Amino acid sequence: MHELGLMTGILKQVEQAAREAGAVRITCIRLVAGEMTEVLPEALEFALEALGAGTLAEGATLVVEQPRPRSRCTQCGYEFEHDRFHWMCPVCQALATELLAGRELYIKDMEIER
Repeated sequence: MHELGLMTGILKQVEQAAREAGAVRITCIRLVAGEMTEVLPEALEFALEALGAGTLAEGATLVVEQPRPRSRCTQCGYEFEHDRFHWMCPVCQALATELLAGRELYIKDMEIER
């Protein structure tokens, strides 16, 4: 479960930013984790609950946006959404595609109390 490791780093970053902003509590953390990262939102929630105890993020809500994979065909230029396993261009059937979205993983923002 790599979500525990991810949440460890996320908590370190949000706590540092929250302290610098004069926060006494983090109420919400918003993440973007594309479907291709294979991050499970439920596992991140569990990790936040387990690791957040005794921190500024204790009891915080976690919101995870999961952008779908989107690629561009390098042959015809068509952009399309797809699942994790089907990358073939639906227009020209080429297998040469470039992933444009779906692999993102970052902290979008957070809400704090001062």
